[in-house]
Formats: sequence, structure tokens, C-alpha cells
Amino acid sequence: MKSLVEAFPTHLKEALAIGQSATFTNTDKQFENIVISGLGGSGIGGKIVSQLVADDCCLPIICTNDYVLPAFVGPKTLVIISSYSGETEETVAAYNEAKAKGATISCITSGGRIAAAAAADGYNCIIIPGGQPPRSMFGYSSVQVLFTLKAYGIYNGNFETEISNSIDLIHAEIANIRTETKSIAEKIVSRIPVLYSEASYEGVAIRWRQQINENSKMLCWHHVFPEMNHNELVGWTGGDNRVAVLMLRTEDDHKRSQIRMDICKKLMGEKCDTIIEIHAKGTSRLERAYYLIHLGDWLTIDLAELRNEDATAIPAIIFLKNELSKI
Repeated sequence: MKSLVEAFPTHLKEALAIGQSATFTNTDKQFENIVISGLGGSGIGGKIVSQLVADDCCLPIICTNDYVLPAFVGPKTLVIISSYSGETEETVAAYNEAKAKGATISCITSGGRIAAAAAADGYNCIIIPGGQPPRSMFGYSSVQVLFTLKAYGIYNGNFETEISNSIDLIHAEIANIRTETKSIAEKIVSRIPVLYSEASYEGVAIRWRQQINENSKMLCWHHVFPEMNHNELVGWTGGDNRVAVLMLRTEDDHKRSQIRMDICKKLMGEKCDTIIEIHAKGTSRLERAYYLIHLGDWLTIDLAELRNEDATAIPAIIFLKNELSKI
């Protein structure tokens, strides 16, 4: 897993080439909504992209992580199916439902049943490199969501330049990133991480949580500002030093949310002695998101090494899949 995290900038570069050479047909249809369906490492790219394009996209984008699709899905819906293996049973079910409802379908996968079905049914499908853990292929899958939205005329932002800039930023900052993540890992390795971000970066916080779960084999939770101020903040009455707070901060955060974060940091500090702020770098929302994602991925590798865990292994998920296959 460490080598795959290290290769993230290369993945982004290759993903750009794949997207730029992808061929789409029948993309002139008018839609009323978009649904992105995917689970785990295959689905998080959709969540993050949906937030990155929200300010420039005139159509609602809903992300689903389930067997079923929302009731509104129909002939005026674009459903983006994202399954790295092409075998994710929930996403295969969503594909079949989208087809039955007459939605337009476009797929992102490395193969499997999804690729075969898309070819048989005549749907657009971008094929990305296979054979790796889905969470390690985030660079490929997330970039293809952007290219899919572009192909259908839904989003026309300057993301290709911003991704190239993200690659340059990561290369320039990697020494600082590694110093920062090693320091953070040492401070939180024996704690339960609690992640906070502003609402528009929740997808990034979810990515951090998922990677801490899978790579570091640690429980953690996340919440967002300002929503947490209306519920979870009261729970901090019972906070203690078993947890460590990680606040993901960016210059895009709403001014009032920034103030809320500063106030809450003081309140949490009365119950918890480990509160760490991680500040994004970059000149655009996309750059800042990808910077934080790469930093978070390295943190989970450092935590896994400190805990003597295999960052690649996911025995609990494999056990679950084996049990489900028997039914």
C-alpha cells in the first residue's frame, strides 16, 4: 500500500491521459439530475467530486452507497456507476435498477460484470487499470467522474489544469507532507481520531475516515461544521483524552464556520489535550482537496507502521464477502 500511496501523482497523470482519450457517444441528452453510485474506495471519488463541482453545476448530484437508487431516477437521470472491480454486488444491483428505470448510464470500472454489461447494453464506460485495492485507485476513479460530467456537458470547469497543478503541488510539498504526517501519527496512534471539516469538504473527511479504518485498522468518526454545533458539540461534555481531534481547514471554509472552528477548538481543549489543525495548500478547491487526500493517505500509512499493521490487508471485509457468497 505504501508504494501505491507514493504513486498517487503518477496515478493522477495517467488518469488525465485515460480521460482525455476516452470516447463517449450519445451525450447530448438533457438531464434533470445526476446520481453517482459506488461503495467504499470506488464511491468516495463521486462524493468528493460532487462537492468540488457544486458551485458550478446547475443540476443536483446525489451520491448513493446502497443496492437501491432514489425513487426519482428515471429517463431524465444520468447514473454514473463506479465499481473498481466491476463486481461490487450493491453497485451491480444499482446498475440493473438504473437500466430498468430507463436512466442513461455511464460506467467507471476496471472490468468485471459492470464492464461486460455496459458493453452489451451499449453504455459509455471508462476502463481504468485493475488489480489493486480499490481505495488505492482513487486518483483514477475520481478523475474519470470529472471527465464523465464534462462529456455530458454537466461540468466544464478547468479541472484538467487543476489536476496538473495538484501533481506539481504534491511533488513540491512531499517532504513537508511526510514530516507532518509522521508527527501527527506519533501523537494520535494510541487515541481514537475524531475528524472535523467544513461541510463542503465532508467528502475529504470521509476519505480520511475510510483510510484510517482500512489502512490503519483503527476506529474513528467524522463530523462537519456547522452541523456538529447543533448536536455533537454537546457530546463533548463527556469528552476525554481517549480521543484526538484532527481539524481539516481550508481557505474555502465559510467565514462563520472558521469562527465556529476556533471557538469549538477552545471548548474541546477543555476535555482533550490533542487537537491538531491540518491546513490545506493549493490555489483552487480541487488542489486543496487532493493535497489533503494525499496527506491523509500518508498519515494512515504512518499509523499502520506504528501499529505494526499491514496497510493492505482487509481480513474483515474478505470474511464478510465470503460469508455473503454462501447465501
